[in-house]
Formats: sequence, C-alpha cells, structure tokens
Amino acid sequence: VTNKVTPEESLGVPHHLLGTVENTHEDFTAEDFQREAIRAVKSIVERDRVPIIAGGSNSYIEALVNNCVDFRLRYNCCFLWVDVDKPVLHSFVSERVDKMVEMGLVDEVRRIFDPTSDDYSTGIRRAIGVPELDEFLRAELLNYPTSKLLETAIKKIKDSNCLLASRQYQKIQRLYKQWKWNMHRLDATEVFLRRGEEADDAWEDKVARPSALAVDRFLNYSEDHHLEGADILLPEISVVPPLPAAVAAISR
Repeated sequence: VTNKVTPEESLGVPHHLLGTVENTHEDFTAEDFQREAIRAVKSIVERDRVPIIAGGSNSYIEALVNNCVDFRLRYNCCFLWVDVDKPVLHSFVSERVDKMVEMGLVDEVRRIFDPTSDDYSTGIRRAIGVPELDEFLRAELLNYPTSKLLETAIKKIKDSNCLLASRQYQKIQRLYKQWKWNMHRLDATEVFLRRGEEADDAWEDKVARPSALAVDRFLNYSEDHHLEGADILLPEISVVPPLPAAVAAISR
C-alpha cells in the first residue's frame, strides 16, 4: 500500500520519515510533516549534505516550503518535476499496481483490515488500495467466492491511482503559477516507453543528467538558467540561493 522504497532501491542512501508512524489509525498531518521534515533537514545540513525532499504528497511539500516560515527563511529550493505523458503514465500505473499485488499488497491490507469498521477516513486506512479491497476481504471472511471481487478491487485501485496522478498534475501547475517555484520539468515519457538498457540510457539522458546540471547550477549560484536537455516549464526566477539549499523533487 505504501509502496515504500526498498533497501535495494535505496542504494545505501539514508531515507528519512519512512515507517515512523506505528498506529495505522493515526493521521500524519501536514503539520507533523513540517515538524519532522525540518528536523531531518537541519540534521542533514549540519552534516554538510544537501537534503532532497521527495514527493509523495505535493500538499505536504507545499506545507513545508510555502507555509512554514522557519523553512522559507532558512532555505531556498530547486524543484525537479519528473513528468510523463498521461496515456503512458496510466499504463505504467496499471503495471505498477499489478506488481504491487504480486509483492503482497493484498496480504498487507489484510493485516490491517478491521471487519467491525467501515471507516476509511484516517491513517493508513485512507491509502489507495485499502478501501478498494473492503468488499473482497469481507467476502473472504464469509467464504464467499472472491475471484471476481479481487479483480474488481484491483481495477478500482488502478482507477484511483490514475485519478490521483491527474490531480497531482493540476496541483503542480497551480503551485508553480501561485508560488513561482524554481522548477525544472523533466519529461521521462521516453524512459517508460523503453525496456532494459535502453530505458536506463533514456533515464540518464532525459532525467538524471539534466537534473544533475540543474542542481549543480543552483548550488553554484549560476545566473544562467538555460538547461540543455530539460524542458523549463516557465521562465525561472533568478535568485541567488543562500546557503544552505535544498532540492525538492515532485512527481506525477
């Protein structure tokens, strides 16, 4: 359900604020995220490292970057927006949900399923994948036929994820227009259309290299905001970032 980064995927890079909320019925609010993220960022900066804030929920990033006075006064941000054409993205979402099911999505939801409650408004129970499996899990407890119900639930999970992706896209557009974030749009569509080494090469060419260039120029106070290989959403704000700086990655 959480689809958290695995130890293999993290490649030894420390990740913060993952698995820190034990109560599955407890909400981790934007205010909670502000407090814990500022603490983590401060610790990273004190070790002379650059914090990377990865979305996740763009609402939480907005709460931290724009609505937290302490953060705004201390840090400037470079935003990397990894975007994908909608039809390609929706196809990828469908494949990802299938993979999550193979990796134990249903078992994970089964462990937190409460047949005495139909309240899916708080905590992890709000996550996409939990309410969609309710009917299937109730039928399972009663030994009713479940294959069709599981198929329907998986389709609902895919539809919910695609709807969320569309809403995130709209929100990113709004955040840029409202706050004039220093944002780089990186079109990763080609990456998702390829496989194997070709996908790795496309990622390096379309996302990794342009991102590294953008961050390098941001951290080194370059006034030149032209970025070969990346699509700048709109003209950027040329502001010399004070030390320390932070990099925020937002994605559809």
